[in-house]
Amino acid sequence: MSLRILDTCINCDVCEPECPNGAIHMGESIYVIERGLCTECVGHYDTPQCQEVCPVDCIEKDPDNPETPESLEIKFRMLTGQL
Repeated sequence: MSLRILDTCINCDVCEPECPNGAIHMGESIYVIERGLCTECVGHYDTPQCQEVCPVDCIEKDPDNPETPESLEIKFRMLTGQL
């Protein structure tokens, strides 16, 4: 699944620079994750870096956008030009 940021986000700015795919940006009131760019850091790291640094644990898997590890790997390869 791609990840999403909950309304409990405090806009601390630590997640955005950690995303290797540039999937995180400021929305209208809180940060948001572009699901088309989110690979949960597959291909870059063992764990999603935004979740690792979030001080309020407001980043979770998006149940409305399920993705398999295989589909995340394919997305990573497409984003990095390896397909």
